[in-house]
Amino acid sequence: MAVVLAVLAGIVLTALGPATVTGLLPYFTIQSNVAVGVLAGYAAWCALRDRPEPPSALKGAVTLYITITGTVYHLVLANPASPFAMAQPDRQPGEWWGNQFLHTVVPLLAVADWALFDRRGRLRPRYAAWWLVFPLGYLGFALVRGLIVDRYPYPFIDAGELGYDGVAVSAVGFATVFWLLGLLFVGVDRLLARAGRTGPAKPGAVEPPAAAGPAEPPVVQRETTGSA
Repeated sequence: MAVVLAVLAGIVLTALGPATVTGLLPYFTIQSNVAVGVLAGYAAWCALRDRPEPPSALKGAVTLYITITGTVYHLVLANPASPFAMAQPDRQPGEWWGNQFLHTVVPLLAVADWALFDRRGRLRPRYAAWWLVFPLGYLGFALVRGLIVDRYPYPFIDAGELGYDGVAVSAVGFATVFWLLGLLFVGVDRLLARAGRTGPAKPGAVEPPAAAGPAEPPVVQRETTGSA
């Protein structure tokens, strides 16, 4: 519920500024925040209804996307040393907090929720490749939309400035980093599983029966042979 409230606060506070909700929707930031908020709300509903938790592969995907949002914002867009840095406008307090919720608070909460409460040992390395479907689909959406409105949400996919060759190079680089980040999630999941961090049992989750200890072998009377 903390994730849900943080997402709502971020979107509402950001929309109180010059941007509108419809104007915010084309951004990966908003889409990833909405995705993690919906999943967190669904997980809360499952807990209240005593239903099984959302699949770990889906939760891992959504957590990866919101991690991408926070990482790209802080290391690329808001970093003056980055070649793709965006000018940061002077924001009113409400809009500033909305920006922090969307790019910092929600990503941290989502990663903490995944690390502390998700079931462990369910992620596979191939998931890291499948998780790229949404970012690549978003790239296609942004390019098609850019042809129509002549505006691109992020400088590293701005075909007007970089050309399609430049966007392709940028996309390959970012996709590689996102794939490696997905593999990192899988690796952390396996390390936590080996450490016994399987996460708390969720309502509706079927726990395997406790393994019984080995049965005591029957006592067999043997004759003494005198050998040591």
